[in-house]
Amino acid sequence: MNKEFTFAIKSICFDEDYRPSDNTRITTNFANLARGASRQENLRNTFRMIDNRFNALAHWDNPKGDRYTVGLEVISVEMNIDGASSGNGLPLIEILKTNILDQKNGERIEGIVGNNFSSYVRDYDFSVVLLEHARNQTQFSAPDNFGDLHGKLFKCFVNSSAYQEHFAKPPVICLSVSSSKTYHRTENQHPVLGVEYQQDEYSLTDEYFKKMGMKVRYFMPPNSAAPLAFYFSGDLLADYTNLELIGTISTMDTFQKIYRPEIYNANSAAGKSYQPSLKHQDYSLTRIVYDREERSRLAVEQGRFVEENFIKPYRAILDQWSASYAL
Repeated sequence: MNKEFTFAIKSICFDEDYRPSDNTRITTNFANLARGASRQENLRNTFRMIDNRFNALAHWDNPKGDRYTVGLEVISVEMNIDGASSGNGLPLIEILKTNILDQKNGERIEGIVGNNFSSYVRDYDFSVVLLEHARNQTQFSAPDNFGDLHGKLFKCFVNSSAYQEHFAKPPVICLSVSSSKTYHRTENQHPVLGVEYQQDEYSLTDEYFKKMGMKVRYFMPPNSAAPLAFYFSGDLLADYTNLELIGTISTMDTFQKIYRPEIYNANSAAGKSYQPSLKHQDYSLTRIVYDREERSRLAVEQGRFVEENFIKPYRAILDQWSASYAL
């Protein structure tokens, strides 16, 4: 029973007119912003924040702070088993990709893919597998082989011909730092990424991404309130240009201010020793409506959906493929 997994990639523009498609993960953060009475104002304000942040970081030869505009694409990835047609593909991953327009000379600069990473199997792992495992534990632990299947599926996708045809460089996934860990400022400073932080022990998310073939470094960009976690597979500082990195920073710094204002829109910046907290009270809200409670509630429903429609029906195929898959 040798099964081959192939991938189909679809792209749509993420702009003020964006409306989530029927098969978009309803727990995806940018889909949350694009629903409800405030949808268009939400999106308009979000894109304005991204552009302003980009121009503040790309300040050279940019005296008015309006040289660059960031365009975003929603990248949806479907997985097909054993050559099945793309119309029957299983939804796997959804991410954003940046494109940068230099309005001074009309140049379009391709950005990095990986922003706002979301995954159906990751939903299942964290919202179903981890929660069920925790019910029988007196102290926190992760199940054996936690994240193995997801990590192999992700590596299979990044190494696929479909990925290579669509994207010039490996993904960079930028997330919030973990509220369970303490981060310490170092003397290392990058002109765009900012001051580097380190921690003594990796979080569960760090370990999960390690199984996806990704390392992590933590940087607090200039004029940010807290470090961001950057997950990558090569050399973060050498493989990407400053403008590519700024595209990722401006996008994810903006989204994190919306999602986690207690951390990323705090009124004071992280110190030399820093532990993030969603219970922090000294922060400002953006003008963007985001329903965090809805997202948490729907995450469990989404995880159950994945279990019933992907994990259970294809369990034997997935287990055999995972056991034999190696890079």
